[in-house]
Amino acid sequence: MIAADVVLGENVSIPQPALVNLYGCRIGEHTRIGAFVEIQRGAVIGGHCKISSHTFVCAGVTIEDGVFIGHGVMFINDRYPRAVNADGSLQSDADWELIETRIARRASIGSNATILAGVTVGEGALVGAGAVVTKNVPPGAIVAGVPAAIVGTVTDSVNRAVHPR
Repeated sequence: MIAADVVLGENVSIPQPALVNLYGCRIGEHTRIGAFVEIQRGAVIGGHCKISSHTFVCAGVTIEDGVFIGHGVMFINDRYPRAVNADGSLQSDADWELIETRIARRASIGSNATILAGVTVGEGALVGAGAVVTKNVPPGAIVAGVPAAIVGTVTDSVNRAVHPR
């Protein structure tokens, strides 16, 4: 479902619109959204991005231009998630703090990575498949593992490969 309050840039590609859940978000021009993707209210996706299938982009996430998001990537926006308060009552929006996350231009996030609340993945950085990102990733760094640690640096030839076409 694509809600009426979604702002879509020019030439956004959503090949299977019946298989997505987009509401209250903004998606930049020439971005591609795969099947079974949810993008929540307040999330911002830049232009020339690719958001692969089965990805969850929650409120408070900003993905800048030219970013690749692999299959099944999960973003987290709450450092201390709970369903109920100490008295057993269900939590409401007033009972938790939204923590913002930013994925900078031309970064790439591998399939099944988890990006915790409050981190910034720097420009041109590469997050390996299955990584759990718990702290900021410097621009141009390659991180992998649980928790994610720097394992290398993106070279100029690789960096050119992540530019939008």
